[in-house]
Amino acid sequence: MKLVRADGGYLRIGHRGAPALAPANTLPSIEAALAAGVDGVEVDVLAVEGALRLAHSPAELTRSSPVLEDALALVAASDAFVHLDLKVNGYERELVDALGHHGLEERVVVSSFDARALRALRSAAPGLPIGLGYPQDRLGLEPRVPARAIAAALSAARRTLPFRIGRLLRRAGAEAAMLHHLVLSPALVARCDALGVPIFAWTVNDEATLARVVRLGVAAVVSDDPRIFTRGEQT
Repeated sequence: MKLVRADGGYLRIGHRGAPALAPANTLPSIEAALAAGVDGVEVDVLAVEGALRLAHSPAELTRSSPVLEDALALVAASDAFVHLDLKVNGYERELVDALGHHGLEERVVVSSFDARALRALRSAAPGLPIGLGYPQDRLGLEPRVPARAIAAALSAARRTLPFRIGRLLRRAGAEAAMLHHLVLSPALVARCDALGVPIFAWTVNDEATLARVVRLGVAAVVSDDPRIFTRGEQT
């Protein structure tokens, strides 16, 4: 699939479905995101007892966590694409087979923070669009870390990432960059543009941040609340 909108706008993606409307990484959350009119739905993928399920971390994973197949069936029945954030290694073939079973090979992008997982996925499915996530802690930063240390780390990343992003993407074999909105800068966007790499900005949950990342020129915006996209257009 193309990782940019044909009309020049940005792709609107529900993060873990639509957690502002229903519990994250559940079928109701996916349904809520689709009902809100998103272009794509992002979910986290882990494994339990050999089965791929939706969960962000092992602590959230239970036998009642939705299976990936059910999530894919919901998306396949819509016009949206699915963004799979892979949290497990070694299940690349199962993932590709599940996508094929639901006819979603042309309506998917897969991301991970792990370059090894992305390289393995590239080997299993050379034509599959893949993106590298950055930075590693997607929860907005470990709550045990002092806020001042978090701010310093993000500031350093914002300064250095324009010089590092090309190498990071090459090492992972990735063609898209899934970046926390706080590390974005005009220099980073310009570098990714020069590389032909679309940026997916996460996790954007207020109108001011949405306006900022759209002005920067990102290709996609990921939000817990898909209603922000219509509210943002009205401001």
